[in-house]
Amino acid sequence: MMQTDVKAAHLDASGVIFAGPTRVKGFSISPGGTAGEVEFYDNASAASGTIRLTLNVSTNQALDSLAIPGEGIRFYNGVYVSMPANTHLTVYYG
Repeated sequence: MMQTDVKAAHLDASGVIFAGPTRVKGFSISPGGTAGEVEFYDNASAASGTIRLTLNVSTNQALDSLAIPGEGIRFYNGVYVSMPANTHLTVYYG
């Protein structure tokens, strides 16, 4: 069984969650006034490369959280998240 310390990072705009290999374990998201997609890229610095997770969000959707089963989703290069304006996201990783 793999055991790691779980950390959290918060974003109010697109950006880097972690700039190295890690696993995304879950997230909490609060979409704002712009509907669209939240995309998790396997990249430490930009919205490019392999997309490992995509979420569709609606305008002013309620707070939503998800724990990803198993060991989470593996990101080899880092985690960059691209998201619509006024979206707030906390990602749990480790």
